[in-house]
Amino acid sequence: MRITILGRGAYGVALGNILEENKNTVIYYDIKDDTPLEDALQDAEAILMAVPSEAVPALLPKLPHHLPLVVATKGILDIATFADFADLTILSGAGFATDLSTKKPTVLTITNILVSTWFLQDWLEFQITDDIAGVLMCGALKNVYAMEAGRLGLKRDTLEWAEFLGKTLHEMREILAINDADPNTVNLSCGKADLELTCGLPSRNYEFGTLIAQNPNYHPQNTIEGLTTLQKLKNGAIVIPKNADILIKIMEEKWD
Repeated sequence: MRITILGRGAYGVALGNILEENKNTVIYYDIKDDTPLEDALQDAEAILMAVPSEAVPALLPKLPHHLPLVVATKGILDIATFADFADLTILSGAGFATDLSTKKPTVLTITNILVSTWFLQDWLEFQITDDIAGVLMCGALKNVYAMEAGRLGLKRDTLEWAEFLGKTLHEMREILAINDADPNTVNLSCGKADLELTCGLPSRNYEFGTLIAQNPNYHPQNTIEGLTTLQKLKNGAIVIPKNADILIKIMEEKWD
């Protein structure tokens, strides 16, 4: 199969390497290059999206809607973003790019069992769900909570860290339920496991939170997905329950 990967960052390349190991042809499109998108999409049989979430709105109108679209980008809250794509798969879960590139045993969440076969490896396991909306929200929300964990200076595997995660997971279930997603999706790798992974180093969102705590005027040089998601939340991308105390507090804090 010929697959075009949108985004040549570490995560996109790690997924691309797996696809190539499984005898697929991979073509990369880097949004920073001058290469026309049409060239990268020529003869493509599927598209895998691995760009920062802030780049997605400008890319979507340029994509052919008849091709299968696999979204590995985290930070998108609303399933309506992909309303025009009939063959849509969300790939998410607890795995950094380095985990995939070093073939560390990893469990991911995916919304299409057929697409999971493209990535078959003996060290990689997939949990299958049809809750596209829930997987999207989990992948976006965990970055926001990770920023707060960093700002609070929470250390992995401490009592304070565990209590924060417990409250956060409860909020995530409430958020999914009020937005017509399955709250049990939080129990999958895209939810609980990814939150645990992200609420500590080397997560970029967690590190950003620690730097903000040290210097409230700190401005990141790289993309912080949690900040992008936070702005979407403030703009009303999804419904936030009144008892989501942690998330509401995060939205009221100064981050940039």
